[in-house]
Amino acid sequence: MGSADSKLNFRKAVIQLTTKTQPVEATDDAFWDQFWADTATSVQDVFALVPAAEIRAVREESPSNLATLCYKAVEKLVQGAESGCHSEKERQVVLNCSRLLTRVLPYVFEDPDWRGFFWSTVPGAGRGGGEEEDENARPLAESLLLAIADLLFCPDFTVQSHRRSTVDSAEDVHSLDSCEYIWEAGVGFAHSPQPNYIHDMNRMELLKLLLTCFSEAMYLPPAPESGSTNPWVQFFCSTENRHALPLFTSLLNTVCAYDPVGYGIPYNHLLFSDYREPLVEEAAQVLIVTLDHDSATSASPTVDGTTMGTAMDDADPPGPENLFVNYLSRIHREEDLQFILRGIARLLSNPLLQTYLPNSTKKIQFHQELLVLFWKLCDFNKKFLFFVLKSSDVLDVLVPVLYFLNDARADQSRVGLMHIGVFILLLLSGERNFGVRLNKPYSGRVPMDIPVFTGTHADLLIVVFHKIITSGHQRLQPLFDCLLTIVVNVSPYLKSLSMVTANKLLHLLEAFSTTWFLFSAAQNHHLVFFLLEVFNNIIQYQFDGNSNLVYAIIRKRSVFHQLANLPTDLPAIHKALQRRRRPPEPLSRAGSQEGASMEGSRPAAPAEPGTLKASLVATPGIDKLTEKSQVSEDGTLRSLEPEPQPSAVDGSPGEGEPGQAWREQRRPSSVSASDQWSPTPEWVLSWKSKLPLQTIMRLLQVLVPQVEKICIDKGLTDESEILRFLQHGTLVGLLPVPHPILIRKYQANSGTAMWFRTYMWGVIYLRNVDPPVWYDTDVKLFEIQRV
Repeated sequence: MGSADSKLNFRKAVIQLTTKTQPVEATDDAFWDQFWADTATSVQDVFALVPAAEIRAVREESPSNLATLCYKAVEKLVQGAESGCHSEKERQVVLNCSRLLTRVLPYVFEDPDWRGFFWSTVPGAGRGGGEEEDENARPLAESLLLAIADLLFCPDFTVQSHRRSTVDSAEDVHSLDSCEYIWEAGVGFAHSPQPNYIHDMNRMELLKLLLTCFSEAMYLPPAPESGSTNPWVQFFCSTENRHALPLFTSLLNTVCAYDPVGYGIPYNHLLFSDYREPLVEEAAQVLIVTLDHDSATSASPTVDGTTMGTAMDDADPPGPENLFVNYLSRIHREEDLQFILRGIARLLSNPLLQTYLPNSTKKIQFHQELLVLFWKLCDFNKKFLFFVLKSSDVLDVLVPVLYFLNDARADQSRVGLMHIGVFILLLLSGERNFGVRLNKPYSGRVPMDIPVFTGTHADLLIVVFHKIITSGHQRLQPLFDCLLTIVVNVSPYLKSLSMVTANKLLHLLEAFSTTWFLFSAAQNHHLVFFLLEVFNNIIQYQFDGNSNLVYAIIRKRSVFHQLANLPTDLPAIHKALQRRRRPPEPLSRAGSQEGASMEGSRPAAPAEPGTLKASLVATPGIDKLTEKSQVSEDGTLRSLEPEPQPSAVDGSPGEGEPGQAWREQRRPSSVSASDQWSPTPEWVLSWKSKLPLQTIMRLLQVLVPQVEKICIDKGLTDESEILRFLQHGTLVGLLPVPHPILIRKYQANSGTAMWFRTYMWGVIYLRNVDPPVWYDTDVKLFEIQRV
């Protein structure tokens, strides 16, 4: 039958379904088979031939027919999984049913009345039709998920057959050990199967259906306090799924082994359409959804190091119920950790590969999914985190993250990308090794829209952060605390900052310490505290190599004197706030000498008007995101008791709606006078008295007269002579006793778990456009907005 006939027949069946007012019996195979038996329709055809309005109409007007359609389609998948899909016809039925369910499921999920449908058993569905079978009949969702899992390891359909000859009887699906059919070499599997285009396409279709099953989460509003386990994910990743381990490994290896460059031949991707990429994208999306697990609420498995030569640690206690999370947290062999890190770093760096031949390498689009995966790995598997930080390989992740942050800073549709990049750096910055690694010199080959500098990876990080703060859009203001916390965390280990970087840090201090900024919101002074902490750490612990910073502090000494003499009387406060009438530029760039940007770079651009974006829930404040630890003499961390939080009266936002306060706190608000926070002399005094200025004031007291003397004696206006003097100077015995180093380590909490869930599903919603699986359905987890 021709493709046109096939489409026509399928469309006729759809019309019959939508126009029938009477229920069609489940036993009426002649009717139901029209949807999958004789047709060869692509997934795009199914989306075109089954319009949204018609699915909704059947759901409202003849719900029993929609229920039967779903039930029959699942039944066909179960039969296919049972038989092993040996004939071409059976495979076609499985694919047709899979596409149809992918189309229909979102419309089942969007209606709360249908929420329980897949979790109920279908009456009379027992094979014999007898009553006794209904006792242990499975809910439809479970049958569907187990069928998908079986079909993903179906010889000659989704995996290579191991049969030597066609004479052998077909491999028995039930006795098949799917661990021998893992899709790709890597973790726990050494054999790399021959690539097979058809198998990849079939896997991709089934994974798309699996992702659609999991997507019920999109139709529930964000509720941070609910235990919020997704029942589909929970069942699929449980011991009920006998393929959980090989499937987890297949997904992980497929993603990490992928090399988009295409065997190193330039322009190769233009000759051969890469059928692997859609599968890798789908695998990455399924993987991050299965790993959606609130680590704050569950005991993560401890690692005891006893191994039986398996890829997974024998953890004791057994750890999370979710086997995917469990397996991920127990990967421990060096070569496995190396394979994962190398794979993710290679893929993250791919969009940065600026070769001499434009368009010669393929650019992948799924870096956001990769960042979520990298985050999950670091969060759930401490061995992975330590492995990442053990070598300078961490810089192969850092550079692409900084590239994405810098590139997305002006684009409102990429706020989520900005957040996850910053969260990853916050997590890494809690470990001493990260700060130490940043001292590696940076020889930038990646064109970035930042000033040219000569220096280390630490310089790159600070220069990019300065650019985000001074030229990002308004909605990034809640991230300023995080950005500066990262700089504080690494500052005790930074051996030598460049002059460009030193000037950037002082420009930030200048901007954040204007009276207008300090008095216009209850939290703004925190930014000054963070910057002073950075300067103190470097002066106390890394004075010797940091003459550039010391020189910059001396040149800008007036800023520190102004802070020490900050006015606290009411008239002065009011006068400072009068300036607020001007439109609030996030920061003036006047004080920052912007050098020319790197050659070949494009300026960071805002989103094109009309770009779709998904809304995000607010992230917790820095005090909730992190936990303070003190570094002892021997380098170990000691957790500090959290300080009692000041009450709302004290000027910090009340606990009622932290999200809203957090979003608004940096913006001079336009709310009515009665509930508007306003600064008081007592409030200013309460924190002014705590400004940690002693070390810097002492440094200025000792060095400024000496520098001035050199200038007078030698008639100098030349920086290099002063820098030489500062390089050889010492403040030993002249500074206050060094303060203990404070590190603010990221700590898991339900607020960030909720943020990751909304971000991840927003990315998946927006990235699945062909076919547009969720487009225009009534999602509740986030809103789709136009820029």
